[in-house]
Amino acid sequence: MEIRWNVYKIGFEAGGLILFAVVMLPNFLWFAVPTPNDVLRRESITPILDMAAQCFQVLLAAALCMVKNTQAKRPMGTKFKLAVALFVALYYIGWGLYYTGIASSLVILDLCIAPCMAFIAFSAARKNAFSFVFAAAFMVCHVVYGVVNFFL
Repeated sequence: MEIRWNVYKIGFEAGGLILFAVVMLPNFLWFAVPTPNDVLRRESITPILDMAAQCFQVLLAAALCMVKNTQAKRPMGTKFKLAVALFVALYYIGWGLYYTGIASSLVILDLCIAPCMAFIAFSAARKNAFSFVFAAAFMVCHVVYGVVNFFL
């Protein structure tokens, strides 16, 4: 992906905000309502990695909502819409399974990967290299956190 700096501008990206809110909604529910087998509330053994992930998440949210590429196709192409919708659906299915008490390896990986892939697909559709890089970095941190804390 070639970055042409002159095509970027600071501006409100409603789609980015909506996607971020949709992905964060189950997290807010989880903060308020514990699950039957809530392994995600265990203390993390990767606090420095977790801090890096939080930083990338904040940068990702900012880039999704406030950075626009003036050459991005509007509205978003159908393939990208379907990809984003698929990854969000997989994420919600993962939360549904988690709330039924299923905290398997696949569910944990789904909760780590699916939202990040939705962000990556959205970033690719909007030709937003900033949010793409931050989403990829967040996904790496998120997956390493999941593997180290729940599989090793």
